[in-house]
Amino acid sequence: MKSSRRSFIKSAIGVSTGVLATGRLLGNTLHVMPLLKKNQTPRIRFSVIGINHSHIYSQVNTVLRNGGELVGFHAKEDNLAANFSKTFPQAKRVNSEVEILEDSNIQLVVSAAIPCERAPLGVRVMEHGKDFMVDKPGITSLSQLANVRKIQQKTGRIYSIVYGRLESRTMMKASELIKTGAIGKIVQTIGTGPHRVSPESRDEWFFDKKYFGGIICDIATHQFDNFLYLTGSTSGKIIASQVGNFHFPQYKHFEDFGDAMIQGDKGSGYIRVDWLTPDGLATWGDGRLTILGTEGYMEIRDYDIAGREAGNHLFLVDQKTTQYINCREERPLYGQRLIEDILNRTETAMSQAHCFLATELTLLAQKNAIKLNTLK
Repeated sequence: MKSSRRSFIKSAIGVSTGVLATGRLLGNTLHVMPLLKKNQTPRIRFSVIGINHSHIYSQVNTVLRNGGELVGFHAKEDNLAANFSKTFPQAKRVNSEVEILEDSNIQLVVSAAIPCERAPLGVRVMEHGKDFMVDKPGITSLSQLANVRKIQQKTGRIYSIVYGRLESRTMMKASELIKTGAIGKIVQTIGTGPHRVSPESRDEWFFDKKYFGGIICDIATHQFDNFLYLTGSTSGKIIASQVGNFHFPQYKHFEDFGDAMIQGDKGSGYIRVDWLTPDGLATWGDGRLTILGTEGYMEIRDYDIAGREAGNHLFLVDQKTTQYINCREERPLYGQRLIEDILNRTETAMSQAHCFLATELTLLAQKNAIKLNTLK
């Protein structure tokens, strides 16, 4: 499939939702600052297989920031590999994934392959005794999920899907406030994830749901994870869901709108995602999350589109006042905890049960969604 190198570089140097890159831009390449001191022993050694989405840059940086050593990578696409090599010159490009899978000195494989290829790759990684860190959506069908669950339980390896919440400063602060009872008992979350589509910057696979699983499977994984995390729910069911294509008749296998209602054992949620962000917006999309409690509510804004600069905005309304909290000083712990889990065989970054439940609910909402007759 044809790739747009210029658009890939442009997206790679940006900051993805809730996933923060570490580096500085020189020319057309994102250069990562030295993260290990001279002669410092790396905590783990890791490699990359599959670089089809620009999230791979922030994923790699997350591991590097926390003491990982990037050893090598495998990519089929020469144009994508060339830019990855410029960004991470320490990583040797290998001819096949087998060279990585059979290297006993590598503990973790990181991937942002084409979405439908991620789960089969993760199975191969776990069967080779390695842990797996994968971009969302980490799994694109219920049959894939069943196989991943089986192999993960059999091998005891880590299958970590990088939901945006894991490196979100605002989500860290919101969770802390919820635990103190700042807004009482959580009743509902409302999560929206609008995105700009920019067709000229996308590969062919982006517009065919057999590769990405559908809009709910793709984007809404973030919102389902948020719902479980904030309400503390350990079970849930989909009340209703729907998908459609309102604006892109030239892409018959694409979806530009999806929403869902979910009921958990400790709260309810509504989710809406779309690819309908207009070009007049200065950022990728006006994503927001509202958390309703019995004594108040909070709103998280990825960006304040008409006011404050940058992101990490949290608004808290309780029985006494309305507060604005800038969360830029919060320190995400996902990367640190993931490496500790790899070394200690623990589940402090995210439990496998939570990881798989968020994906299961997302896939059920996608599979059972009503198809809207949007282009007739």
